[in-house]
Amino acid sequence: MFYLHQVIDLTAAATNHARLVRRRVPPYVLWPSVLVIVLMALPLFYMFLRAFQADWETVQRLVFRPRNLDLMINTLRLMFGVTALCTVIALPLAWLVAKTDLPGRRWVTLLAVMPLAVPGYVMAYALLSVGGFHGVSAQWFDIRLPRIQGYWGATIALALYTFPYLFLNLRAALYGLDANLEESAASLGYSRWQILRSVTLPHLLPALLAGWLVILLYTLGDFGAIALMRYEVFSYAIYTQYSGATDRIYAAWLSLMLLSLALCFVAIEALVVHKKKYARTGSGAARQAPLFRLGLWAIPAWLFVIAVALVSLGLPATILTYWLLLSPPDISFFMDVPVTFLKSASAAIPAAVIAALLAIPVAYLSVRYPSRLSAAVERAAYIGYSIPPLTLGLALVFFALHSAQFLYQTLPLLILGWIMATLALAIGPIRSSLLQTRPNLEESAQSLGHSPLSTFVRVVMPRLRRGVVTGVVLVFVFLMKELPITFMLAPTGYDTLAVTVFTRTSEGMYAEAAPFAAAIVVFSSLTVALMLSNEGKR
Repeated sequence: MFYLHQVIDLTAAATNHARLVRRRVPPYVLWPSVLVIVLMALPLFYMFLRAFQADWETVQRLVFRPRNLDLMINTLRLMFGVTALCTVIALPLAWLVAKTDLPGRRWVTLLAVMPLAVPGYVMAYALLSVGGFHGVSAQWFDIRLPRIQGYWGATIALALYTFPYLFLNLRAALYGLDANLEESAASLGYSRWQILRSVTLPHLLPALLAGWLVILLYTLGDFGAIALMRYEVFSYAIYTQYSGATDRIYAAWLSLMLLSLALCFVAIEALVVHKKKYARTGSGAARQAPLFRLGLWAIPAWLFVIAVALVSLGLPATILTYWLLLSPPDISFFMDVPVTFLKSASAAIPAAVIAALLAIPVAYLSVRYPSRLSAAVERAAYIGYSIPPLTLGLALVFFALHSAQFLYQTLPLLILGWIMATLALAIGPIRSSLLQTRPNLEESAQSLGHSPLSTFVRVVMPRLRRGVVTGVVLVFVFLMKELPITFMLAPTGYDTLAVTVFTRTSEGMYAEAAPFAAAIVVFSSLTVALMLSNEGKR
């Protein structure tokens, strides 16, 4: 009995010691995580410092000038216009895929997601090529249409690119909606319209808000499509002020206004979602409702799907093909596209690898060591993804000019900006892989004499390999079509595919921009293929 008590005491002591060891964050996890906080906070600190260098009278004059009100109104108009048009497109598509017996629903899903492969500035390039004296309508049909630009041009271009974000959220929510909720409402005498209005749509609110937030933040920070459409919003004004003025204090204040607007929408989304409950409280298992039979309504449903596909996919494909056939690129162009691609990849590859390496300790800290520190690190990692890209780029410009002039207009500064903007994108798949790794594997390795570092290298890292590779690929493909940060931070003469398309399109050189735009569309399709293949595996 004495030996039994001794064994129990030793086991309890070993357990307590293991708990203490687990609570102590290893330095190879702690210090990279602290570095993430410093990286995210430092440029923003310099932007605030730059903005408040002006005296109070100058600040009042910059902040309260009438033009800022016009920029605010234009920005809000564009954001809500894009969101409304995305909802009109995405909600019917998601309902047809998830709730009806429409034939070929897999093809509808593919057609609804593929527009992600067409960046907003390429969509703007396609819309601009339709009208004007030398547009497609004038060349093919001898009809000169007015060029689609300004507010409606920017709204249409951004909506046709961003509606898949909302579609994916709504599709997942409709698949997960419990049929008992709708059947209970029907048993109480509710009509189909009342069930849709009182039951279905309220339970889609989290998915709607999540999709709307992504669209709003993207619209708020977009630069390429808005600049090509010549519509003045905050992001366009920041760029013109940055590129054309020697005193950039006004650009700093415009960036702070843009950042404040973005944080307002993030806070509203969190406040609305977190204060409501959407789960069923009764007993019994959740199940899916039987599919709604369309009958003859399948014909107009497919006409709607085809119309969306023709505008979002057919239009850019047709325009690119037209310009390539009208003015076939010579040998030099076929050489320029691969060279520009390799030039883009030379910075995107190290940025993607470093972002994934920094994401590993951040994800490990948040999953294995939940605390206030881990929560702060995880929130800091999402700062770069949440703030508008032009604001982030301008903050890094101020940081370089004040404290690291040797970095100004260099490739390392561009890589740093890309890492900050995409770190959150790399965390997602790594965190998912870590959540699927059982903690007792690490405990077993340590009980066999392995140090925490040896356990991390030999046990944890092999199980994170797929998540790390996925994170690297996602970040790499995203950076290959990134425009705002590249435009502000890239060295002089460093032209990526995105910058080349934008500069040539803005100068009206549509035929010269076509090969580079086609290369972006083809390469961006890898993102969609990877996403759909991962969904199939899950």
